[in-house]
Amino acid sequence: MKLICIGRNYTEHIKELENEKPTDPVVFLKPDTAILLKKQPFFIPDFSDDVHHEVEILVKIKKVGKHIDKKFAHKYYNEIGLGIDFTARDLQSQLKAKGLPWEKAKAFDGAAVIGDWMSVKDIKDVNAINFSLYKNDSIVQQGNTSHMLWKIDELIEYVSKYFTLKIGDIIFTGTPAGVGKVIANDKLKGLIEDKQMFSITVK
Repeated sequence: MKLICIGRNYTEHIKELENEKPTDPVVFLKPDTAILLKKQPFFIPDFSDDVHHEVEILVKIKKVGKHIDKKFAHKYYNEIGLGIDFTARDLQSQLKAKGLPWEKAKAFDGAAVIGDWMSVKDIKDVNAINFSLYKNDSIVQQGNTSHMLWKIDELIEYVSKYFTLKIGDIIFTGTPAGVGKVIANDKLKGLIEDKQMFSITVK
């Protein structure tokens, strides 16, 4: 299984990092070793002094597919989740400045939080999902999938041009504005609508 991540999919987040608005989805991968184990804290890696939280809606692929047309994309998933794409922002900035890949800043051990899953049947509209991240009981990020530059089905169509999607693959669909640094003892809690999807401690 693989983690397929989408960058720069919310306009306000693009602005806050002063990035250029992309003409196509920005895609990168995380290995399965990046998944933070259930009930484990997130440990800030010793190679970074500026790790940021990025809360994202997740999509779990339920069947194999390639070159999937957008109108059929909804047949390839039936679960939606919430997670965090942890990013070593200082390391990422160094790599970007040199034109190098981001993986060391994005795909390190524990850099992918995967919360609980909910059935698509329990969601009125996957293109209008409210989600939020709380840090120490204060809201720091909130978004709605209606604000995505590329919606879920469009992402599946695009990604499947390049990678065969397999059962259990997870798509991280991008983060809204409000990303920020985490420090030891922070408590992070993610919600879809009013349902808690994960809760973790930073060490």
